[in-house]
Amino acid sequence: MVARFLTLKLTLMGNTFRKSVWQTIGLIIASLYALGVVGTLLALVGGLAFLEDPAWAGLAITLGGALTVLGWWIIPIFAFGVDATLDPHRFTTFAIPRRTLVAGLAVAGLISVPGFATVLLALGTAFAWVLEPGVLLVALIGAVLGVATCVIGSRAITTALAPVLESRRYREVVMIVALVLVVMIGPLISSLSNGFEVSVDGSVGDQLRPMFEQAAGVVGWTPFGAAWSLASTAHDGDWLGLAGRLAVALGTIALGWLVWDRALGRALVSPPVGDGGGGRAKGLGAFGLVRFSPTWGVAARTATYWLRDPRYSGSIAVVPLLPVIIYFTTQSTGNYFMLLATGPFVAWILGFSISNDIGYDYTAFALHVAAGVDGKADRWGRAIPMLLVAPLVAAITVVATVWVADSWHLLLPLLGLALGLLLVSTAVSCAVSARLVYPVAKPGESPLKSPQGAAVATLVSQGLGFVITLGLSVPVLAVGIAALVLGGAVWGVATLVLGVLYGALMLVLGVRFGARVYDRRLPELLQQVQSFP
Repeated sequence: MVARFLTLKLTLMGNTFRKSVWQTIGLIIASLYALGVVGTLLALVGGLAFLEDPAWAGLAITLGGALTVLGWWIIPIFAFGVDATLDPHRFTTFAIPRRTLVAGLAVAGLISVPGFATVLLALGTAFAWVLEPGVLLVALIGAVLGVATCVIGSRAITTALAPVLESRRYREVVMIVALVLVVMIGPLISSLSNGFEVSVDGSVGDQLRPMFEQAAGVVGWTPFGAAWSLASTAHDGDWLGLAGRLAVALGTIALGWLVWDRALGRALVSPPVGDGGGGRAKGLGAFGLVRFSPTWGVAARTATYWLRDPRYSGSIAVVPLLPVIIYFTTQSTGNYFMLLATGPFVAWILGFSISNDIGYDYTAFALHVAAGVDGKADRWGRAIPMLLVAPLVAAITVVATVWVADSWHLLLPLLGLALGLLLVSTAVSCAVSARLVYPVAKPGESPLKSPQGAAVATLVSQGLGFVITLGLSVPVLAVGIAALVLGGAVWGVATLVLGVLYGALMLVLGVRFGARVYDRRLPELLQQVQSFP
């Protein structure tokens, strides 16, 4: 039966890749990237084992393995449903014993790029002890137990939390937590870099080793690092510690298996169905503030989406936090160049955030087709809500960064650059969104979910949009850079005026071009969004 699950998983993956060229390209790129990461890590561990001290390799394997387990357990919570090719609910009508189903799903869970990478990395790091055959055997056992801890723990957590993970309220809270974690990266890196000092007469390794040994000693007794610390414990000759850590590793796997088995049993009988109820009516929303015309109707609907749809709000919620992140990464050096560039960068992101609005509509785009909304009304309707808010956000960001950097003489040039890039990137979005549409999370799904085959399409579309925006922004960038270098109020005013006027011209041309493409490709656009996986 386990072999059947493996065959089924491989068949489903093969059929998916044959159906979509983007998914095939994405698999190849992801596989090459994973092989590169695995090869680099194995080379580092091998260098520690053969060129330095094998104990260093043990410390690296223990701490790195613990981080790997943590990633397997935590990431599915934030991107729940990203791999549903073998949804256990699909096997409810089959007379498969639950233990057999759990075993099959556990082994099939490794059939993915992260699964293959984890197995290769686990087995490869075990050969860091190839000069000690006894320790090598223990390391191989630890590698198998470590991989089992990753897969079984991940499945146990997601299955047990499935009723919570399916709720819309949870997905919205997850976005807030994820954003907080993103914001904390900057302060964490900054505090670590500021608090760490290396003496001139000492070796970096000698000063770091006690800290790593203490951390590995603690992590080795936790469910995250117990399996990965077996080899280093055997190398040190601590047989009592080896037995204790082996018991922790086996106990973690057994507990995870039990939790997964019980949770799967409940899920097969009473599968989670999400919230089930709709939200309370709150009136007409933005529709009550505008006169009813095709353009303002689309604008009102778009504004409502930005306010109520976590996929929209979550995609740009991090934008106001970018200055905070960049500030913490630059405060230690005192070089505020990146901080001052945050305003124009935020403006570009805001303008380009509507570059796939049709993809976010999904099947609701049929309303535009049925209502006969023409391209001009659709393009302006999607751009108006952004143009009402984004200039204020960009201006506030520029003023805040100039204030922090105490560079008020750069206020006008940066405002000109920000507003110019905002208008040009919005123009490019209005033009390319009628031609380049790619899959995104469907309405009601987790905003962090990435549909299969969307990664490469997203990368290509956004990369092409960035290149076009950069090319069209050359006049504004040239005058802006001249203003920053030469200084003077005249250059600053010239940048501001040119940015607004040139950007407005590009916006009008972009809307007209996008409207023509929209009207010409309307049936194809509807067919494309309805075929998204």
